[in-house]
Amino acid sequence: QVQLKESGGGLVQSGESLRLSCAASRFALDYYAIGWFRQTPGKDREGISCITGTRPDIFYSDSVKGRFTISGDNRKNMVYLQMNNLKREGTAVYNCAAQAACPGAAADWGKGTRVTVST
Repeated sequence: QVQLKESGGGLVQSGESLRLSCAASRFALDYYAIGWFRQTPGKDREGISCITGTRPDIFYSDSVKGRFTISGDNRKNMVYLQMNNLKREGTAVYNCAAQAACPGAAADWGKGTRVTVST
């Protein structure tokens, strides 16, 4: 089981930026892809980005491509999501998760960090 903990969420105005962090258990990025997902009540959870520890393989959903940037630090077992030009639809709980592939199904999840984007 991969242990994951998100941080960095908060309240921002539309157009502003946030950086989310995902702290994973040791060696997580050696064996798993790490992805970012978001969910708003009434909507399905959306996989918005993921990254592998090797090569790396990187994925962005169309909804965030060009505005968000994912990065990883294998030695620190950290994955970051730089979110620029946040929009109202970015209001959600953001989770990081361990995946067997990028993109792919998530197995282990963090508890999430909330992002609220005001208009």
